[in-house]
Amino acid sequence: ASLRKKHGPFEDITKQAIDVAEPPKDRGGLKNRNKTWRYYFDRVFGPSHTQEDVWTAAEPLIQSAVDGFPVCMFAYGETGSGKTHTLIGDKENPGLIPRSVKKVFNAKREMEMNPKFCVSIKVELLEIYNEEVRDLLDSRSGPDGQLIKLKVNSDDTVRNILVSTDNKDEVSEILELAQKRRCVKATKSNSQSSRSHLLFTIHFEVDSDTESSRRKGCLRIVDLAGSERLEKSGSTGVLAKEAKHINSSLLALKEVISKLQAKEKHIPYRNSKLTYLLRDNLGGDSKTLAIVCCSPHVNHYHESSNSIRFAYDASKVELKNDRVFSA
Repeated sequence: ASLRKKHGPFEDITKQAIDVAEPPKDRGGLKNRNKTWRYYFDRVFGPSHTQEDVWTAAEPLIQSAVDGFPVCMFAYGETGSGKTHTLIGDKENPGLIPRSVKKVFNAKREMEMNPKFCVSIKVELLEIYNEEVRDLLDSRSGPDGQLIKLKVNSDDTVRNILVSTDNKDEVSEILELAQKRRCVKATKSNSQSSRSHLLFTIHFEVDSDTESSRRKGCLRIVDLAGSERLEKSGSTGVLAKEAKHINSSLLALKEVISKLQAKEKHIPYRNSKLTYLLRDNLGGDSKTLAIVCCSPHVNHYHESSNSIRFAYDASKVELKNDRVFSA
């Protein structure tokens, strides 16, 4: 794949383009006829871009959560494509989650300089492993951890633990603990392959002496497990079972996106725990960002082109509040 930022006379100058070129084939001496597809997105980042570049593009959505809107960001792509690095990163290059946490607590500090405001922040961390929802904040969590049953007929999605936090260091400790409890294993494709979907949520509530009701914002960041081809990853036994559940839930997400794009009346959110938990973010009044990670290497052409097509479909979905946009 190659990046293009130049636009023709009929191209949307507000978008950035990416060209996906089919790899060369052996045609027995005949001239190559490689196809190229062009897709447009709000932002396109290449290998030379930094975590800071991605943050600059995503930061306005974090401000929306502080302002009282529901916001969701999810990272999609094949295993090993850089999703966890983009969202979590490391100490030298922090990802979107630690940067978002820092911004949220900075907003809390600035607002509480005015004695009329009182801000409370709560976090939750869920893991979807083999279609089972687990609470990573529960002391019994991990591979044999607490299972949380969905409450289908309630406004509350799950009976899980919410932790009140006073500073970003507490959240960092919570994230570190949750990462240790999350199911991660080695495959041929990725030595640190996440075998579950991680859902990190920050609830931001503001009480004010001058307002009759609370202002409630919510930021949900989802690190999706990577799509996986068994013949490529070499997964067998338990790993193969995990890959089956991962691929099945990602297919359900693709189907929901497709139905939303087509503006169909019935959207199959209940086909997986993932889409059910994200139903308000995908089809409600949330502001939602799809971050699609893919490898530019020719060996990953099929997986990367599938991911880019998913990003294109997601970018066409219209929500009640705003349109999903993909980076």
